[in-house]
Amino acid sequence: MTQRAELATVLDRLAVDELVTAYAVTVDDGDWPAYPALFTPDGRADYRSSGGIEGEAGQVAGWLAENMGGFAVRQHLIVNRRVRFGVLEHDTGDTARVRADYLNPMRRTGGAHPAPPDLECGGRYDFGLLRTPDGWRIGEVVVTEKWRRTAEER
Repeated sequence: MTQRAELATVLDRLAVDELVTAYAVTVDDGDWPAYPALFTPDGRADYRSSGGIEGEAGQVAGWLAENMGGFAVRQHLIVNRRVRFGVLEHDTGDTARVRADYLNPMRRTGGAHPAPPDLECGGRYDFGLLRTPDGWRIGEVVVTEKWRRTAEER
């Protein structure tokens, strides 16, 4: 690999990491109008393993707004990010797959500060990303919830 190609790969890794972080911050902050902008025009999200829906990003943003509104505190910690770049139309690096684990503590609205979370869950995200003229965007994200614990279970 040439130094120029190595630099391009590093820059792409940083941009991909920024997109995954923007995804977490958008959900945690409840910025539902910004959520679809993280996706390609035909981008989809699948939250079925955690009791949610699968659909196009705008539809899922509406579902998230409705269902996450009951949680005053949301904090996605997305870790162990493994990035693999792919090939599209014979140009390297036009696609990326990101597999990352998550931990998500949440507290319901109306709880006293500071208080432990009412719900904690963890699992894995599988992101399919695409380089677009506007930068990297999410083509698909699949959430695989592996565990869940409520305050009553502690």
